[in-house]
Amino acid sequence: MSLSGLDDTSAAQPPALFPAPESDALAPAPARRRGGPAQTSPPQTEPVQGAEAGRQLVFFGAETAEPTVADLAGLLAGPGEVVRMGGTARLSVRVDAAWRVHVLVAELASRGLAASWEPTEDERHAVRTSYTRVLKPLAAAWLHGTAKRPPATFHLTGRRLRLWLAAAGTPEPPGGFLLRLGADDRECWEPIGVALAAAGLAGTLLSPGAGGPAYRITGRRRLDRLAELVGGPPPTAPAAAWPIRP
Repeated sequence: MSLSGLDDTSAAQPPALFPAPESDALAPAPARRRGGPAQTSPPQTEPVQGAEAGRQLVFFGAETAEPTVADLAGLLAGPGEVVRMGGTARLSVRVDAAWRVHVLVAELASRGLAASWEPTEDERHAVRTSYTRVLKPLAAAWLHGTAKRPPATFHLTGRRLRLWLAAAGTPEPPGGFLLRLGADDRECWEPIGVALAAAGLAGTLLSPGAGGPAYRITGRRRLDRLAELVGGPPPTAPAAAWPIRP
């Protein structure tokens, strides 16, 4: 199948193993009336420490913010890849199930990015965007030469975690969840772990020989936090593949 993206409509269709979900349309910004009062910034609040800071993380959950291209950093935290060509860039990720293709194609569409997919020789699926200038800032922030490395300011929000989970999150019975990493992204593993801990999701790094590379999230408190941050399961996700809200 062609991966050219926009012109080949057949290549842009996800596998038919699950019904395709409707894309979450971006809500248009409210129009400003002529002569109306100018919008003011929300009042600043003092930093909250300790347990209160942990509870406030839910306000950065996936369901409390509009989708943005910056959210795609969540895919790069996992096995996603970005490459540059001239003044453009393309994002790609390999996934192990058809339902993930549906979710990612819809998530990319909600951010104004057309995506195509193709089955791979190892019985996986490659999801790719077209080359676009829209992804150039993301590539500039994450690429050092051709090596992928998170920027110093990288942090995990609910929407970033949701994309990571949709691409490479798997439950680990009886009570854990794995967030898989890029096998060749060793320089990313430690800073990604720091970002997880800062989000209240401190995990155990599993080496490739121990079933990784991945971060294992365990403990009722952390799993509840993960479920709160990523929001409810996408329509095509199997029930057991998504963390359950407390």
